[in-house]
Amino acid sequence: MSADERYADKLDKAQAKTGLPEAVIYGTGSIEEVLSVVAYSYFRFIGGSMGSVYGEKIRRAAQLAIEKKRGLVTVSSSGGARMQEGILSLMQMAKTSAALADLADARLPHISIMTDPCTGGVTASYATSADVVIGEPGALIGFAGPRVIEQTIKQKLPPGFQTAEFLLEHGMLDMVTPRRELKTTISRLLRMYGS
Repeated sequence: MSADERYADKLDKAQAKTGLPEAVIYGTGSIEEVLSVVAYSYFRFIGGSMGSVYGEKIRRAAQLAIEKKRGLVTVSSSGGARMQEGILSLMQMAKTSAALADLADARLPHISIMTDPCTGGVTASYATSADVVIGEPGALIGFAGPRVIEQTIKQKLPPGFQTAEFLLEHGMLDMVTPRRELKTTISRLLRMYGS
């Protein structure tokens, strides 16, 4: 994609490449017989970036979970906010956070899984606003990239600073779980939370 390519053209290319209308999809299903609502972001769609349609889909997934009285599971892989949409993109952080507050008020769980990479506005909003936050082993997780952080604080970061394991050690994640164990882990958590 060239720097002067129109945003609408980028969307068309991403839709043709992935077969998806947007970077996030959601729906209902069961995980080891536990009914749930799942929202999944797809990194190959403009870096899994969160724009206004993406944010609205997360809001609708939370609303569907409330209507169906089911837990919400989000699986996030994102480069952050979709800056081509300007302030509308940044507003999605507040919108998704408000939707999760409604889910919490309904006493329904949100289980968040962050895969590699998960950065920017997605990490700063709904992906870390969960009852249980799970990282994939070795996943890069953070708000800003290491270079930006080092330039801001004018210090060298420790090795592995933004890995799931580092974040687990420092209390930013609840667990690091390999993909092959996710289904059992999520169903157990949803049962514990009474979903």
